[in-house]
Amino acid sequence: MKTVVLLDSEKFNKVIEEIAKQIASQHQNIDGIVLVGVQRGGVYLAERIRTHLQKILNCEIPLGSVDIGMYRDDLNQHLPPQLKPSMIPVDINDKDVVLVDDVLFSGRTTRAALEALNDFGRPARVQLAVLIDRGHRELPIKADFVGKYIETDKDDTVKVLFKELDGVDEVIIERP
Repeated sequence: MKTVVLLDSEKFNKVIEEIAKQIASQHQNIDGIVLVGVQRGGVYLAERIRTHLQKILNCEIPLGSVDIGMYRDDLNQHLPPQLKPSMIPVDINDKDVVLVDDVLFSGRTTRAALEALNDFGRPARVQLAVLIDRGHRELPIKADFVGKYIETDKDDTVKVLFKELDGVDEVIIERP
């Protein structure tokens, strides 16, 4: 197995700051925006984006999380998922929700997250922010805010490591 470091800690944090700038440039109505991270990596990423957004926009941005475990379309192929709590602290009806995930690949996680989000209300608009877009879509899903586009083979594994979990901020690609 060959491992390639795609983003080191410094580049990792610059890319997150750039995503926050992209989001800020499209959201002049700061009262209507809610960030929602997809459990697990998307939550850490959403927290980081939120920190930058709050500095840029000089306001408090609500932050929530959704667990997609019970919304997956492959539940019959795996062991039951370990569920984490979904929590959105504000009413999302008629708000602009920015759904945040670490890697966009087939689009199936995003589809499941959209279904989970529906349990909390009907946003005016849902946008998708991802740290890494690696292509290979199986569903017609496209991110609105992307940190980095990369070309991968389907057999590659993209791992996003967060300081909070892994002790380091890094994105690596593992190739067989």
